[in-house]
Amino acid sequence: MIDFNSRQAVAAIIDQTLLQPSVDRHQVQSFCEKAAELGFAAVCVAPCWVQIAVSIVGGSGVRVCTVAGFPLGFEPVEVKSKAAKAALSAGADELDYVVNLGAVKGDEQQFIAEEMKALRRAGERRVLKVILETGYLTRREKEWLCSLAVESGLDFVKTASGFGPVGATVSDVKLLAEHGQGRIKVKAAGGIRTLEDLEKMVLAGASRIGTSAGAEIVVQAGE
Repeated sequence: MIDFNSRQAVAAIIDQTLLQPSVDRHQVQSFCEKAAELGFAAVCVAPCWVQIAVSIVGGSGVRVCTVAGFPLGFEPVEVKSKAAKAALSAGADELDYVVNLGAVKGDEQQFIAEEMKALRRAGERRVLKVILETGYLTRREKEWLCSLAVESGLDFVKTASGFGPVGATVSDVKLLAEHGQGRIKVKAAGGIRTLEDLEKMVLAGASRIGTSAGAEIVVQAGE
């Protein structure tokens, strides 16, 4: 269990996220400089900013994460795979991709398994997280998605993109952590704005937190 009173310990589990569509180069640079200073687990930026992020946080211990199939998830598998390969070629260490929600709602489990395996191949040995967008899902869907992610060798299941109907909830994080039984990690993302929010998610079973409020949360940990 992490020390919630330690800024360093709290920062080390946060993916500090900047995925708003209107951010510019200067904002990305400032964001990454601050992230390197605070020691986050990763910065999560749009694919077009990966090289800039790498140039700033490289060597700091902060990893660079980016996204594929974001935020709606309905691109063909081939497109998601190419996006993943391009991001890794640009220097990304981690990839968060959105599952095909239409296929999930259609109970197309074989298709989803094939998509997961394709992204696993494209992602090579880098950390790979699948965004489930739990706000759209039934309990059964969350459970079989978690099982398929385990079978496909993914590293994390992630609750939400931050653009869906619901962000992370304690109940969803707990469900995914319990169903994963230690075979896969859980990233809680969506609506996490305070240290109290972060603590609840960690206690429910999350080992990584995705938030755009990481700097503010870290300050709270030092109060």
